[in-house]
Amino acid sequence: MRHMSLSRTINIGGRLVSLDRPQVMGILNVTPDSFYSGSRCQDAGAIRSRIRQIRDEGALIADIGAYSSRPGADDITADEELSRLLPAIRIAREEWPDGIISVDTFRASVAHAAIHEGAHIVNDISGGELDPEMFATVARLHVPYILTHMQGTPQDMQEAPHYQDVMCEVFRSLGSRVEKLHETGVADVIIDPGFGFGKTTGQNFQMLQRLEEFLLLECPIMVGISRKSMIYKTLGCTADQALNGTTVLNTIALMHGAAILRVHDVKEAVEAVRLCSISA
Repeated sequence: MRHMSLSRTINIGGRLVSLDRPQVMGILNVTPDSFYSGSRCQDAGAIRSRIRQIRDEGALIADIGAYSSRPGADDITADEELSRLLPAIRIAREEWPDGIISVDTFRASVAHAAIHEGAHIVNDISGGELDPEMFATVARLHVPYILTHMQGTPQDMQEAPHYQDVMCEVFRSLGSRVEKLHETGVADVIIDPGFGFGKTTGQNFQMLQRLEEFLLLECPIMVGISRKSMIYKTLGCTADQALNGTTVLNTIALMHGAAILRVHDVKEAVEAVRLCSISA
C-alpha cells in the first residue's frame, strides 16, 4: 500500500538528515528493569558492544535510555538517571563519533545535561506532559524532539486505558502539542503515536492500520513496537520470541508511512526498510 508522500529533512547537530527513506533507531537501555532483557546494558563493556552492534548493523540513530518505561517500572530520581545516562553517552560518542545519539527521557534537566554531553535528539515518552519545562528547554537547545503520545504515567499507563475514539484523541493531542512546540521555537518535531503507552492491544492495532493519517500533522512518524505486548500477547509468546512478529508489524508500519523504526533488532529492521524501499 502506498502512503502519502512527506519530504522532510531534519537538522541534527548542524547536519541535514533526510528521512525520505526510512531509518532505523537502535535501542540501548542502561537500566536493570527494561521489559526486554536483551536490551539491557549494565556496564561499560556491554554498552560499547551494543553501540558497535547498532552501528555495524546499519542504524542511523542510537537511542539511549536510563529510565525504564515498562508498565509498573520503578521511579528513579533525575540524579540516578543521569548517573546511568551520561557515561553511556560518552562511550557512544567514543565508539561512534559520527553517529546520531537520541536520549530517551521525559525530564528537561536530564535532556539538557545529555545534549551538552554530546547527544543530538530528545526522545520524550511523555510528550512534555511530565515536565512543563521540556518544550522551552528543547527550543533553547535547538535539537530535534520526538513527541510521543502517552496516557497517564509509566507507572499507571496500562492499568485502564480509555478513549472514546483512540485515533481522534491521539491525533488531536499530538496536533496541539506540535503547534505548541513550533510556537515555542522547536523547528524539528518527529511524532510517535505511542504504541503501548496507555493503549490496549486493540487500540494499538487500530493506530497501526491507520498510521498514515498522522502524516497530516506534517511531521515524520516514528514507530516503536519492537517486541511489545501487542505482539507477544496476540501470538501467545514472550518478548524473547517476538522478533518475527516485530518484523511483520514494522513492515506494515513502513507501508503506512513510518519514517523511523525504533527497534531492539537493528539488522532485521534495516532489511525490512531495504525490501520495502525496493517494492514501494
